[in-house]
Amino acid sequence: MENDLIPSIEEPSVLPESQPEAPRKKLHLPLCLKSRENAARAAFVLGPWVSYLMVEFLNNNDPFDSLTAEQVTLNLVWYYLIFWVIRMLCGRKGLGAMIASGLCFGFSLANHYVLTFRGRIIFPCDLLTLQTAANVAKDYDYTPDKAIWTALALLGAYWLVILLAHLIFHPKGRQKLKRLTISVSSALIVAYCGVFFFTPLLPTIGIYAQQWKTQANGFLLNFMAALRYSFVSKPDGYSSEAAQEIADNVETTSGQTTAATQPTNLIVIMNESFADLGADFPSLGLSADPLAYYHSMTENTVKGMMVSPVTGGGTANVEFEYLTGDSLAFLPSSTVAYQLYCYNAMPSMVSQAASLGYHTTAFHPYLASGWNRTSVYDWIGFDDKHFEDDVQNPQLIRQYVSDTSDYEQIYRWTEASAGPDFVFNVTMQNHSGYAQGWNNLDRSVEVNGSGDGVAAQYFSLMKESDDAIRELVEHYAASDEKTMIVFFGDHQPPLSNSFYERLYGKALDDRTTQEVLQQYKVPFFIWANYDIPERDNVLISSNYLGTLTCQLAGWPLTGYQQLHAALMDVLPVATTIGFVTDDGQITGQESDLPEQTRKLYEQYRLMAYNHLFDEKNHPDGFYG
Repeated sequence: MENDLIPSIEEPSVLPESQPEAPRKKLHLPLCLKSRENAARAAFVLGPWVSYLMVEFLNNNDPFDSLTAEQVTLNLVWYYLIFWVIRMLCGRKGLGAMIASGLCFGFSLANHYVLTFRGRIIFPCDLLTLQTAANVAKDYDYTPDKAIWTALALLGAYWLVILLAHLIFHPKGRQKLKRLTISVSSALIVAYCGVFFFTPLLPTIGIYAQQWKTQANGFLLNFMAALRYSFVSKPDGYSSEAAQEIADNVETTSGQTTAATQPTNLIVIMNESFADLGADFPSLGLSADPLAYYHSMTENTVKGMMVSPVTGGGTANVEFEYLTGDSLAFLPSSTVAYQLYCYNAMPSMVSQAASLGYHTTAFHPYLASGWNRTSVYDWIGFDDKHFEDDVQNPQLIRQYVSDTSDYEQIYRWTEASAGPDFVFNVTMQNHSGYAQGWNNLDRSVEVNGSGDGVAAQYFSLMKESDDAIRELVEHYAASDEKTMIVFFGDHQPPLSNSFYERLYGKALDDRTTQEVLQQYKVPFFIWANYDIPERDNVLISSNYLGTLTCQLAGWPLTGYQQLHAALMDVLPVATTIGFVTDDGQITGQESDLPEQTRKLYEQYRLMAYNHLFDEKNHPDGFYG
């Protein structure tokens, strides 16, 4: 027994030697408690995801369904970059995460209010107009809505997680990063920015800044993509001195102003998807001519084909070319100038009209939110702007205001005004898609007995537009006020690729430059209720059509329009697709143009850059 008791008697003397082993038992605790710092790291890593969700709720997007995997990934990359840069700057994970998420919330809250009040998201160009925004900020209602409360709840919950993580992990002082970590991180950030901003990465994966629905990319990705496409390099040989020299030569040597009569009413109508496919493709075999009245117009009429810079969509870029005289060919592809390059007090045909005493009105019978029009119409000088809600007793065809109702609204304004009036109208009746119901629309035109209901709806809409043109002309033909109407389509309709392949009889990629240009042609006419020189079969691109309008309306041409006039005498079509010379030669390459024509076109390129991107060095009076 004595021997049996010895172990128990000596046990206390052994315990101190085994105590160092006790801490090893903690290895069996959950993984998240092995290192208390993991809690702080997890909170930091969670931050970009929370910010993405928060921002997209404020962007009126469903963050789980609205965006593709590529869009979500690229958004998150930017959020992680923001968080990591702030982490490097402030030296604390928790504090950096709170600052980064707070900044994301603040900027997205501002975006939410812009989206609510203006119908589109914030773009980089908006940062140049903060003072203007501040001037009108007090006029809006900032009562928080559901999206704001949701985002606030997310932000509050995330900050609570950060605080709890801080209680678990008690850092002392700044958690300094190693120099190697900072150096490698900085190099990777610079490399990614270089790839994002200066390589074809985005267009390769189908990411562009500008869409009708500007939330489509997610807010942060769309903002950064817009910033990417905001960079336009100076053309070779550009300087403010070179621009001044060109302006001096143009003003002294170029085309003269006309002695034409100035109209009291100058009405410009850009008709949605208005095209004359039956004229170019007789094989369509249409059951009736949908543009019979348009084809009959000859008296006091100049008409022909305008080559648009876009096809199937991109209405705002056609507006831009017509109203400014600038060419989309000088800008990055797949961008919308209205959303990236326009600025306050930008010289345009509108400001030119105002200088001649015209009251200027912009009218689009649809949502005010599209293509940044609410801002651009102010910047380029419109006195008034009207949208869908301003149409009195509208008649709808399908779901859009009819051309007839659209024109009736113009009648009211010109009849009530003492004049002179300049009205710029973008219609909506013929907007795609063409598989909608036949509400208030007769199926009046069939396609070659094919039973193609989509094409039939489009051509039936053309018949409605043609009838409305007849009513428009007849109304102003009976007016005592001198009236000129400029009418053109914005682009051909977005019918299916298979439809166009049947027209061309080949794959679209196999077409020649001439055949591709054919898909960019839309009809135009300029008509007056008084004598003007009559012309037919005119071919012109939309960047010149404003200058032709001013010539026929008897407006003194600006120096920029004189440059256009000289150029369109030798190069009547200059577009994103190619060129047509005065003798009918077609080419897709600038290098194929005659030397003198090429020099004149280069002058145009330099002055277009000066007009858009060097406003402080505009030659005095050159743009009006």
